[in-house]
Amino acid sequence: MNKYLILASVALTLAFTGCGKYSDKSNGVTSTSGTTILACDASFENIMEQEIGVFEYIYPDVSVLPYYISEKAAVDSLMGLHVPSAVLARDLTPQERQYLESNKKKPKSKRIAVDAIALIVNPANTVNILSIKEIKEILTGEITEWNQLEPSKLGKISVVFDNEGSSTVQYMKDSLLSGGKFGQNVFAQNTNPEVFEAVKNNKNAIGIIGVSWISADMRNSETSSAESMAKSLEVEDTVASTFDTSVKVLKVRRDDSIEAYQPYQAYIYDGRYPLFRSIYMITTGVGGTPSHGFFSFVTGFQGQKIIMKTGILPATVHPRMVNVE
Repeated sequence: MNKYLILASVALTLAFTGCGKYSDKSNGVTSTSGTTILACDASFENIMEQEIGVFEYIYPDVSVLPYYISEKAAVDSLMGLHVPSAVLARDLTPQERQYLESNKKKPKSKRIAVDAIALIVNPANTVNILSIKEIKEILTGEITEWNQLEPSKLGKISVVFDNEGSSTVQYMKDSLLSGGKFGQNVFAQNTNPEVFEAVKNNKNAIGIIGVSWISADMRNSETSSAESMAKSLEVEDTVASTFDTSVKVLKVRRDDSIEAYQPYQAYIYDGRYPLFRSIYMITTGVGGTPSHGFFSFVTGFQGQKIIMKTGILPATVHPRMVNVE
């Protein structure tokens, strides 16, 4: 199973750096004390940072050390037994589960959320709605100019993703292009925040990004503390209902529908917004370990309420249906 091996030195480095946030809080290992490592698809960094912050605030003797990488690297880290937990845009395959079990691991996995893929443009762009067919033609390069969609003074369309190996790129390839190739107008940035900034600074750009990155609540929470986030969970209404207004979030319609929708939680919930995918958390940690404790937290009531606040749809806490127009 060489394809599951990664450099031990990388794992060792991550164990001690934890993306620069390492501190040994452990007075013994329990489900709420000690240190654990998490491999997370970089598309979901915004979500996991909130989960980790609140978990560590509530349980100050525990440290969760995340590293945010491509989905493939996260899977390889889990299968190489270098990390006990991972957050991915898919569940384990039967073969992956069997491999872990053959190495005396008992993997647990659970869908923790449904993420929407948002299409964002510069506020100066007059386009408000795209159909699935139009999105496909933009991605393949069949549509290259904004004026091919409607009368516009804007020029060539520039499509920006986070990075070439991201699960967002893979989702658009698999679900819209049936595994086909992107056109020459598609570019990769390095991170999700860079996609956001590219759209803000380029009137011709269209960004493809997870919806949590454009939630106004999440953008504002960058300066808020874990304590304030934890206290917000005590409030019944934690639904994220607004988007950052420094970009425009396009409405998307199915090809057989007249109505178009933005990626609000209510429309993700009932399926009217068509671009969505599941997020899974997987752990091989046994009961009484911090990896298992964090898994239980994220999949439990408090963790699900945090996810609701990020703008995506939690798996087990359903949103209050509101008028978002």
